[in-house]
Amino acid sequence: MICLTRLHGSSIYINPDQIQSIEETPDTHITLMNGNRFIVVEKTGMIIDKMLSLKAAVLRRAGESSSKKYLKKRHLAGYQLRQNYSSSEL
Repeated sequence: MICLTRLHGSSIYINPDQIQSIEETPDTHITLMNGNRFIVVEKTGMIIDKMLSLKAAVLRRAGESSSKKYLKKRHLAGYQLRQNYSSSEL
């Protein structure tokens, strides 16, 4: 979610995946997929920067997945188990 400011000063959090269009007349109008429209203080460039920052943060966090560490530990444990089993047969 990105935080934007309405004209009267209150904050609104919008899911950037739901933004259909952004129009910049003197005010910035955001239209969502469901037809809701919001007028915000931020300019189009600032909104796009916030959207890109959010997407980059999500992709960065997806790349740091702890599941890779889990899989690596699991692979090593399986290797040690096989190694112990092989040496006990000798």
